[in-house]
Amino acid sequence: MTTRSERQGLLLVVVGACFLMVMMDNTILNVALQAIQRDLRADNSQLQWAVDSYILVYASLMFTAGVIADRWGRRRTLAVGLAVFALASAFSAFADSPDALILWRAVMGVGGAVVPPATLAIIKHAVPEDEHGKAMGIWAALGGLSVAFGPILGGALLERFWWGSVFLINVPVAVACLALLFVVARESRSTARFHLDLPGLLLSTAAIAAIVYGVIRAGEDNDWFAPASAGMVALGLVLTVVLILVERRTAHPVLDVSLFRSAPFAGGTTAVSLAFFALTGGTFLLVFYVQLVLGHTPLELGLILLPVAVGSVLSAVTSAGMVRRYGFRLTVSGGLVLLAVSFGGLLLATTTSPLWRLEASLLVAGLGMGFVMGATTTLAMSAVPTQKAGVGGAVNNTVRQVGAALGVAVMGSVLSMTYRDRAAEVLDVLPAGQRERAGDSLGATLFALGGGSPAGGAAGPETLALADRARDAFVGAMHVTLGVGIAVLLVGALLVLVWVPARLTPRPASPDLPLDSALTGETR
Repeated sequence: MTTRSERQGLLLVVVGACFLMVMMDNTILNVALQAIQRDLRADNSQLQWAVDSYILVYASLMFTAGVIADRWGRRRTLAVGLAVFALASAFSAFADSPDALILWRAVMGVGGAVVPPATLAIIKHAVPEDEHGKAMGIWAALGGLSVAFGPILGGALLERFWWGSVFLINVPVAVACLALLFVVARESRSTARFHLDLPGLLLSTAAIAAIVYGVIRAGEDNDWFAPASAGMVALGLVLTVVLILVERRTAHPVLDVSLFRSAPFAGGTTAVSLAFFALTGGTFLLVFYVQLVLGHTPLELGLILLPVAVGSVLSAVTSAGMVRRYGFRLTVSGGLVLLAVSFGGLLLATTTSPLWRLEASLLVAGLGMGFVMGATTTLAMSAVPTQKAGVGGAVNNTVRQVGAALGVAVMGSVLSMTYRDRAAEVLDVLPAGQRERAGDSLGATLFALGGGSPAGGAAGPETLALADRARDAFVGAMHVTLGVGIAVLLVGALLVLVWVPARLTPRPASPDLPLDSALTGETR
């Protein structure tokens, strides 16, 4: 006979596997981009949108998905999301054109958007309150595995199969999760009377979509003041203000504005968004450093990133104990400082750095990320009544996703602009018609120098020397960009010390009361 603890353990495995699968989809595609470009004859813009179409839809619809989960049923909503994700993955695997791949990746985002808020809501409903910290730490740890498991799995598949296998692998995983979901999870939904706040849903979707789209375009074009980027971000911010004003005057809003007056929720979501800003942006740098500077394969890249996953799992599953001993404030700020220390270690990286030094920095980064994710997820979700668990999980994950998109865009732009400046002497050697495109990235420079080979091909000594100088320029630009990440993390740590409570003091409250009346921060 299955015990209660065994049933809860199996539940965490199933919902954690759902979350891991969706999170891995953000990283597994990166290792397949060269093969997709070759087979589908995609240009760089189409490749970028094959990645970004998923992120855009995923972030934009997560809040709406959380509302639907609370009202319609969390298990049922998660099941539909998994089915859509599996179907779209299969169509993505067999896409015969870049446009078809972009379309099906967007549909994957529709299904994927359901998973984070629904799984968090299921955990909050099914697990006793005194075990929430441990359960959400495990959930966060499984998500942390995606940093390394995506590239490892993608690299292993590409060594044996075609690029579509990185999508097709989602199908059996999603089907297995779907079948087990109905065995281990009971249906739950909000018992409050349903009121459709259509203006709130439309405004929230439009605001998030505009901000994320503007950030993505700014990162692509390295131009934060162009109408397509700055204009969309500004529109998104205006829509956010309108959303807040509308929701404050709505009798039954989908977004309880008092959510952001709760120090635990606001502080937790801000901290995790800054952590994802730095880690996602930093991982973006490391992909190029490991492959183009150190010369490793995609599979080796995944294995090199494994310490991040190991560290995040170790710290996430122990974050509840750290919180009990030291409190939320010190646990979260300590995690952000660990991330900053890991970035400081990467400042020592050169074109010939020993691998162990890189691995040590990545392990520290994983430890920091696990503490932040585990503690802030518990912190934020503790501030949310069970009736609104789906909405709370959606807001928490949406803010985190916007932070990740900003990290790649901002740090990618800083890297690109700094690299172009430092590599000017190398670019000046190239024919005038190639300089602009070759200055886009280290890969483009090496491609131009090697006449089609990103590694420089069988070029002469002078060309190889230029390639080495380009790599040196990239490493210097990476150091400048890592400095931006360190500054963001240290500012975040200071904000946490001021804003986030050390302990939580629950007060009995009806689910319909404002969140800041139901839970307050104890600052001792």
